[in-house]
Amino acid sequence: MRANSAAAAAAAALLLAVTGCAGNQGSQPQTGDTRFVAGDGKITLFEAADRKVAPAVEGETLTGDAATLAAHKGKVVVLNFWASWCAPCRAEAPVLKDIAAKTKADGVEFLGIDFKDRKAEALAFERSQATGYPSIFDQPGKVALSFQGTVPPAAIPSTLIIDRQGRIAARALGAVKYTDLFDAVAKVGDEK
Repeated sequence: MRANSAAAAAAAALLLAVTGCAGNQGSQPQTGDTRFVAGDGKITLFEAADRKVAPAVEGETLTGDAATLAAHKGKVVVLNFWASWCAPCRAEAPVLKDIAAKTKADGVEFLGIDFKDRKAEALAFERSQATGYPSIFDQPGKVALSFQGTVPPAAIPSTLIIDRQGRIAARALGAVKYTDLFDAVAKVGDEK
């Protein structure tokens, strides 16, 4: 019983860390709310020997399709955790869109994880940004929690780069800078 309580407490702590001040699973930030856990956007690259395997990531996209990380096996995948209520997420959206378009021919795939959001506002965000890649609607934060014990996103926005072997190769907490993300994606993509 105590082990279950400890596991539940650890999961709750991770959810709070990822959501910052956003509240509990049922609450939503109000329009114009800028509460988020800050990060500096710097990318941390992990040596191949130190990388952890990414958990199974799956869910329904904002448009109702199924999406999985496994569907991109053998490719570099950029996972971006975002929310429409997050100002830094809005600021970095054009960076992600451009890099996704420029690296697609090199076998790089982007997958968004819309976290703790209202679906209508998330759809409006996706339409206005025209990202060009799908986003899983993860209102309760299950995808983020699945990274517990590996390299958790831990901020909104967060970006993880998954290598061709399905391992977490890099992480950025906060809005990414164009050159930093492009260079990190290229470096992971150039690995054999």
